[in-house]
Amino acid sequence: MQDALVLSAGGLWAAWEVGAWTILRERFLPDLVVGASAGAWNAWAIAGGATPEQLAEQWLDPRTAQILRFNLHASGFLSGAPLLEAAREMFDRYRPRMPFALTIVELPSLRSILVREHEVTWRHLAATCAIPFGFPPVKIGNRFYVDGGLRAGLPLWAAESLGARRALAMNVLTTPAFKMLYRVMHGNRASSAMQVTRLEPSQPLGSVRDALVWNRSNVERWIELGRRDASSITM
Repeated sequence: MQDALVLSAGGLWAAWEVGAWTILRERFLPDLVVGASAGAWNAWAIAGGATPEQLAEQWLDPRTAQILRFNLHASGFLSGAPLLEAAREMFDRYRPRMPFALTIVELPSLRSILVREHEVTWRHLAATCAIPFGFPPVKIGNRFYVDGGLRAGLPLWAAESLGARRALAMNVLTTPAFKMLYRVMHGNRASSAMQVTRLEPSQPLGSVRDALVWNRSNVERWIELGRRDASSITM
């Protein structure tokens, strides 16, 4: 029975996942790691052998603020170039040492696509974080793709399709607005046969603006909250 670590989308809120993983990595050894959007970047680093200190360092690096740089254009309000550059750096820094997958959403069909470790390029890492109406869609081949969290912020379906039957799922998208979005979008879902241990923040992480505008104090607070929340979970 394969065990999966599943990490949700969530913009800068995904720093909370880093704190939680710092604690749970000692108690949970996944067979595969799956993520969407910012959770996919965390998953890529974890699958690539990143230590908790390295993960935290990435989120606390002021250069992270440059990824979400304002620039009004035809498809949104965030500049695409910094995202592409950061995706290249992430791709060059790590390579999966264990089964890994991320999700992206194809345009205009809005079809969720699962991309596995040997298929992933830096463009896929960029696409999974290309927030709709924020970043420009990312072209891969002859098609365009956006944020993997658009249809399913917590990609349990992807882990199940790869053979996982149990999952430790970290989800930061707990606000009513996001819950409504995923009801409306009718995204892919895991079956009832999947055994899921779900971990979510015990306190509100802040506003949507907080998830888009880097602030070191917020990142430190989210990482510490993740540690506290994970300390209370029984595996």
